[in-house]
Amino acid sequence: MKRKNRKSWKKIRNFITEKTSVRQWLLGLSISVGILAVLIFNALPTGVSVEVGQVAKKDLAAPVTAVNTNETARLEEEAERQVLLEVSKDPGYYDLNQSVILEVEEDLTGIFNLLRLSIPQDTDVGEEDEGQEAADVDLLSTSEVDRRLIRDWKIEIPENVLQAVAAMNLQEFDQFAQGITNLVLAAMEERISEDELRDARNSFETSVEAKKLKSELEQGATIIGRHLIQPNLILNTEKVNKARQAAAESVEPALIMQGEVIVRKGDVVREEHIGPLRDVGLIKTGLDYGLFVGLVLLVASLMSIFGTFLYQNRPDILKNERLLALVGSVLLVMLFLGKLFTMIGWAQAPYLNPSALTGLLLTLLIGFKVASMSTAVLAVFLVVINDFSWSIGIMTLVSGFTAILSVSKVSQRGDLMRAGFIIGGVNFLTMVTLGLVGKENVLVLHSYLGLLSGVLASIVAIGILPYLESVFKITSAIRLLELSNPNHPLLRRLMLEAPGTYHHSILVGNLAEAAAEAIGADGLLARVGSHYHDIGKLKRPYFFVENQVGIDNPHDKIAPSLSTLIITSHVKDGIELAQEFKLPRAVTQFISEHHGTDLVRFFYHRASEANDDGSVKEKDYRYPGPKHQTREVAIVSLADATEAAVRSLGKPNPGKIEGLVRKIIKDRLNSGELDESELTFQDLDKIASAFVKVIVGMFHSRVEYPEQITKEEVEGKRTRNGGSSK
Repeated sequence: MKRKNRKSWKKIRNFITEKTSVRQWLLGLSISVGILAVLIFNALPTGVSVEVGQVAKKDLAAPVTAVNTNETARLEEEAERQVLLEVSKDPGYYDLNQSVILEVEEDLTGIFNLLRLSIPQDTDVGEEDEGQEAADVDLLSTSEVDRRLIRDWKIEIPENVLQAVAAMNLQEFDQFAQGITNLVLAAMEERISEDELRDARNSFETSVEAKKLKSELEQGATIIGRHLIQPNLILNTEKVNKARQAAAESVEPALIMQGEVIVRKGDVVREEHIGPLRDVGLIKTGLDYGLFVGLVLLVASLMSIFGTFLYQNRPDILKNERLLALVGSVLLVMLFLGKLFTMIGWAQAPYLNPSALTGLLLTLLIGFKVASMSTAVLAVFLVVINDFSWSIGIMTLVSGFTAILSVSKVSQRGDLMRAGFIIGGVNFLTMVTLGLVGKENVLVLHSYLGLLSGVLASIVAIGILPYLESVFKITSAIRLLELSNPNHPLLRRLMLEAPGTYHHSILVGNLAEAAAEAIGADGLLARVGSHYHDIGKLKRPYFFVENQVGIDNPHDKIAPSLSTLIITSHVKDGIELAQEFKLPRAVTQFISEHHGTDLVRFFYHRASEANDDGSVKEKDYRYPGPKHQTREVAIVSLADATEAAVRSLGKPNPGKIEGLVRKIIKDRLNSGELDESELTFQDLDKIASAFVKVIVGMFHSRVEYPEQITKEEVEGKRTRNGGSSK
């Protein structure tokens, strides 16, 4: 595992240090900074400068619908106050206050202990030590007891009652004290509110009367109980807070509607205006640094993921500044368009954004993998731009991938319009679905915007595609299909002025397309490159054997060196014609590289035979090159040599054909012409098999009909023709 990790890290390090240039890093950084610049609008200060006491220079209307935070807070406070009023009268929100009950019990103990000190101790009963203890306790007078009761408990008991208590013996007093204590505590164990206090004291007094005490003792008990019995309920704060929270949450937010004028022109801005202006974003605030840092991290992480994806799936894009610039430009432009649609001031405007354009353009110009990843990255950025509207993100993904699938096999520019209607239809259904699922009727109502968005994307793609092809020097599949049209001026000239070469090019195209598809290369590019690879022969068509029908070979009358110069010059002539007719670089590459640095063997050997002194140099009889740089060009080169060689076979059969094909491929491999083409041995085997299959189909045997049957058919046709003429 460690060895594998070291190997992976080394691979990445080599790519960073060796396979990318400073320009590519700067380009990638520029794309990231550009994307961040578009996103950063959400973090910049917005609104107008407004101060209290300032006269408004224009109507300040809400650009969006927003919650009025001050008014909503006032409504919530009012709801909480109303709840507090209600719960204060609801016994269900009160609990027994045990501390009050305990305090009453302590007061009872203190009062009765004080009263007990006014009773003379009984020395006739008990042990000697008890008598001694009693003798040590000071007997209090009724006046002293009265003074202490007033001082400590603010209770005043009449003198006659105190004297009646003092006249009791200890046993009688203890029974009296315990009974009154039980009655008071029993009353306190009941729920007593402020409103119920009078009833509780009256009930206690009735209980005292039921004991049939002496009038003085009954009076004293009543005074003590009525003084000590008090409300014993305490508000349950937890229940109250829950009720307050529920009341606040039940308040409907006060809204400031879009278009509502908060301050009219000429009015003085007051304190109460500031809150609503801030709520709708009309007051300038400082840079949101937290948002800024978050956006930087988001862009850095997504672009790193995107770069890793390209490195693993399309490293050629990272090596090619033009392709990298194309991907970055499409992302930047689509992101900028997305931001513009959010600034229109209509909440549904972002759904009109033709985000499917990313999938359309990048699929046609680069490939579906890059288009898919770009669509996913764009969806994330658009979600952020649209205040985390997930419906926008879903729409971007759905429309983008629909675009990718609908143009994966486009055959003409008209197919782009068809794709636009497909995208629009899917967008329409997506908006309806999102509206129904999210219970947003506005999406259902404006679902037509999805249809318009798809059609708009296809229209823009049709208009901008040729310019992108020209600026970034990229040849799309549509452009290749247009070039394959036989009515193209160059192909039409080739068909009329060099019919043998034209026929040869068509056959090479069939071979090359089949072989390219067999190894996973671009079959369409190989076929179109085959059609144009020999257009340089238009300048001197009769100097090439395939066009020499019924005429003498002009090479028989000129020197081999001159013949070689004429033969090899068709490469230079073809490049000049390609430039004249503005053929794309991808096609021109076939013209310049299809012979590589191969040797013009026939004239080289002919010159060597005529000059055996060694003066003939091999380099003078080679094509100028360069060697084949792509798999497609290498395939066309092999198909070109194979088609020409097979035509020379007298009686071709599958065995002879396969042997010849594999010999040609082996010779090209040994000569080094395929060294720079990135073809593998496995690819060469598949190419040979594809060539053989196509050529055998071209040379299939025909059924020989008996001469008698043939004559009968001819006679029959004559008879039918004669009958019809009569």
